[in-house]
Amino acid sequence: MENTYSLKNPDNKKALYEGLKAGVPIGLGYFAVSFSLGIAAANGGIGPVGGAVSSLLCLASAGGYAGFMVISTLGTYFEMVLMMFIANIRYVLMSCALSQRVDPDLPFVHRFFMGYLVTDEIFAAQVAREGTLNPIFSYGCGIVAAPLWSFGTALGCIAGQLMPIRLVSAFSVALYGMFLACIIPPARKSRVVFGLVAVSFILSYICSVAPVISSLSAGIRTVILTVVICSAAAILFPRKEEDNES
Repeated sequence: MENTYSLKNPDNKKALYEGLKAGVPIGLGYFAVSFSLGIAAANGGIGPVGGAVSSLLCLASAGGYAGFMVISTLGTYFEMVLMMFIANIRYVLMSCALSQRVDPDLPFVHRFFMGYLVTDEIFAAQVAREGTLNPIFSYGCGIVAAPLWSFGTALGCIAGQLMPIRLVSAFSVALYGMFLACIIPPARKSRVVFGLVAVSFILSYICSVAPVISSLSAGIRTVILTVVICSAAAILFPRKEEDNES
C-alpha cells in the first residue's frame, strides 16, 4: 500500500502538481493573515522562533490567536487547552468528512499527516476533488501553505518587536478584519446569524463590565460565551431537514 503512493506513479505526480498549484493561493492568504498573528504573538512576548514553531504545529488562525491571547493575559494551561479545543473543534468534523473519502486501507502515517493538514482552505480544496482522496494532493497543498504560514508568523513577530507600539496596535487590527470578513457574509445572508453576531457583541461587552463575571479572565469569559450562545442557537434555531439535504 505504501508503494501505491510513491511519486514514481504518474497519478501521484499529477496529484502533487495539482496540490502545489492549489496551495499557492492558500499559502499567500496564510502569509498575510499569519503576519498579523505574529504581531499578536509579539504582544504576548513570543519571539520569531517560538511564533514560527507554534504556527507550524498549529495551522489554525483562530486557534493560534486564542493561544497567544491566553499567553498575553497570563492565563492558565487549562484555559489554553480549553480555548484551543473550542476554537479548533470544527476540524474534527472536517476530518470525519474526509475519512469517508479516503481509501479504507490507507496507512496510518498518511491519515496522520492528512489530519495535520486539515485547515478550512485545504479542506475546501480536497472536497472539491472527485473520487477517492489522494494524500499526495494534501501534501502538495501543505508543502506550500504550511511554510508560508510559519514564515509569516515569524516576520510578524519581528515586526511587532521593532515597530512602535502604536503601529503594532494598528497592524493588530488586521486580524480582527479577518474575523469580520468571516462573519459579515453569512450575517448578510441570514437574519439569525446577524442576530447572533449582534448578541455576541452585546454579551461580550456586558461580561467585561459585570461585577462577578468580569473578574474572570478573558479566556474563560470567551469560553463561557461561546458555549452558551452556540447551545442557545442550536436549540432555538435548529437547521431544517431540507437545508441539510441541500
